[in-house]
Amino acid sequence: MSENLKISPYGFREYDARWLYEKDINLEGMTNLGKGFGSQIIKHTKKINPRVIVGHDYRSYSEGIKKGFKKGLISTGCYVEDVGLSLSPMVYFAQFNLNSDAVAMITASHNENGWTGVKMGIKKGLTHAPDEMKELKEITLNQSFSTGSGSEKQINNFQQIYKDDLIKKNKIKKKIKAVVACGNGTAGIFAPDILRGIGCDVIELDCKLDWTFPKYNPNPEDLEMLHEISKFVKENNADIGFGFDGDGDRLGVIDDKGNEIFSDKIGLLIARNLSNTHKNSKFIVDVKSTGLYSNDKILKDNQCQTIYWKTGHSHIKRKVHNEKALAGFEKSGHFFFNQPLGYGYDDGINSAIQVCHLLDNDNRKISEIMDELPKTFQSPTMAPFCKDNEKYEVVNQLVKEIENIKNNKTKIDQQEITEIITVNGVRFSFNDGSWGLIRASSNKPSLVVVTESPTSDERKKRYLNLLINYYKKLVKLENTTKKYNLPQIYLSTTNKFNYYEFCVFLRIKYSFIKGGRGRLKPPLPHLLSRIKYC
Repeated sequence: MSENLKISPYGFREYDARWLYEKDINLEGMTNLGKGFGSQIIKHTKKINPRVIVGHDYRSYSEGIKKGFKKGLISTGCYVEDVGLSLSPMVYFAQFNLNSDAVAMITASHNENGWTGVKMGIKKGLTHAPDEMKELKEITLNQSFSTGSGSEKQINNFQQIYKDDLIKKNKIKKKIKAVVACGNGTAGIFAPDILRGIGCDVIELDCKLDWTFPKYNPNPEDLEMLHEISKFVKENNADIGFGFDGDGDRLGVIDDKGNEIFSDKIGLLIARNLSNTHKNSKFIVDVKSTGLYSNDKILKDNQCQTIYWKTGHSHIKRKVHNEKALAGFEKSGHFFFNQPLGYGYDDGINSAIQVCHLLDNDNRKISEIMDELPKTFQSPTMAPFCKDNEKYEVVNQLVKEIENIKNNKTKIDQQEITEIITVNGVRFSFNDGSWGLIRASSNKPSLVVVTESPTSDERKKRYLNLLINYYKKLVKLENTTKKYNLPQIYLSTTNKFNYYEFCVFLRIKYSFIKGGRGRLKPPLPHLLSRIKYC
């Protein structure tokens, strides 16, 4: 092994690979990753010279990293076809359009500058799942590489081919005024053109490419980005606001009044709209999503089925594929559409197009359509700290605790648990439709906690506290509290919150990072607004 080689084993995640460039991986490490992926493709396709589509996002170092990665692919015998500056869904589309054997997208998605990574897949429309990532890690770190004679060619003008494919089949009649926000990420040269192409009146926000991301990271779950979109929607009297992440595979939505619509709720609105013309369809949603899908009257009247499945874009994508579902919705903003709406992969721009079709088919504003949904009280997705080597065992213990409550018919807030789903942690539902979820994060040393109640905010808080109390019982928090020099987390059953304790619970590494002399910098004002959801 070369002394110059650097590739941290911890960069291999459940569905993709991510590293801090030069700290955790260097160019030689990226070349070895290319060798590993090329060897894996050859193993699975049984081809000596498989064809591989490669693209990159807009960061100062992405093109150089791609060059090193391609070098590794070519050394194994792969024929590389480079589509240039891309979105992840554009690379996925290229596999269908060019009929290639595999894809690799050099991107760190919405991560801060300094990060790099690769999203990759072999089967059309699918990206690597945990088993494939484990295999890739073993091939790469053990240097079990194939050798061969590959080649490289540039595919010119593929950006336009991708744009035209989405535009030609999605024309709308209404002139929907849409704020399109891209956080200066790669989506800025795609989303405005495509949405104009289908017939929208587009108002651009931060669509000029700038790899320094001068205002905020391109992340449609980021409060700064959502706050800017909201402000722009209201100032321009827009019908809707769309936010796209750095590599264009996720969507965030702001309504005409400037309010964020959580992705699971916008997914339900899309599913309702689609069910009218695609009866007897299946929809896949992740376990963090609202319980409204289960008993939705429109979906039931159209004989549609909803399946709750594991959180993670790769898991939902595969379930959509395996179930031949019409669409899948993940709460982080990854939406998946099968034929005739798409090719099964996550595409933020196609997701925005489906929202435009929803508005095109309805004379009401998006806020009025949202008001038609039953009101629910939902917590934000919380991420309490839990060590990587402990989190799965903690969740296993919690599953047993919840199963005991159900088996003993123990009532919580006068409600019995009626259903338990354990495909991904434990999601438990009550008679009135309330539910709670706790699972291990797939890529962070933390758990994931969500609760929702259609009955009351107080009931949601009680179920949240149930999970928090189990968490506190099973997890030792000494290291966390020492690290931040703050009191241990405490969430009371009343409406009163200690904000800093709340942030420790969410593991927000501050706006709140320690200032001089150990003082805490105050958080951004609009971050405070999120407390109302808790």
